[in-house]
Amino acid sequence: MAERVREELSALAAIFCGPGEWEVLSRSETDGTVFRILTKAEGRLDADIPLQLVFHLPVDYPSCLPGIVVNSDCLTRAQCAAVKETLLKQAETLLSEPMVHELVLWIQQNLRHILRRPETGGDISATCPPAARPAVDDGWWITLLHLDHMRAKTKYVRTVEKWASDLRLTGRLMFLGKIILILLQGDRNNIKVPKSLMLNVHLAIFLLKRCVSKCVL
Repeated sequence: MAERVREELSALAAIFCGPGEWEVLSRSETDGTVFRILTKAEGRLDADIPLQLVFHLPVDYPSCLPGIVVNSDCLTRAQCAAVKETLLKQAETLLSEPMVHELVLWIQQNLRHILRRPETGGDISATCPPAARPAVDDGWWITLLHLDHMRAKTKYVRTVEKWASDLRLTGRLMFLGKIILILLQGDRNNIKVPKSLMLNVHLAIFLLKRCVSKCVL
């Protein structure tokens, strides 16, 4: 397995760290790695649609496309097939680079557009009504941030520590090869990215969910 694939798998395991969100199904030096990600995406009527995405990374990945299987209790077979086909087309634009997380983010942002297509069968509100969505908890939450780069490590770490302290957050700075992540936990209303950090690096929120365990910066 290539080093950057190992780094991608480590990052994915850190991002999808909730109960049941991540599971490696098989790993082989000849057949590659198969894993499952459980996530949600917004449907046509603002209802959260649960998605089970199974990825097969062949040994030549990312020089070749991953295998993708899409399942959901709220989607028909035709809709799952349309989501899979669209994901594979999107993957073609990301060849030669680790792409799994980009694909998950993309489907989270675009599922509702795919479901508007006539060939998908239209409205899914009968099986996943908006009322079934879980209530948002304003208690302890965790956010995972991805940093594009870090030029002055010591200075930047001090800035992050001060930012976390000022907002009464706890967290951890993680280096996974070339991937730099910041894991933060605290009151949901306090989890904000200040402009001073936005000027230094581009931050993308990977995950926001409730967490009951605490991390230490």
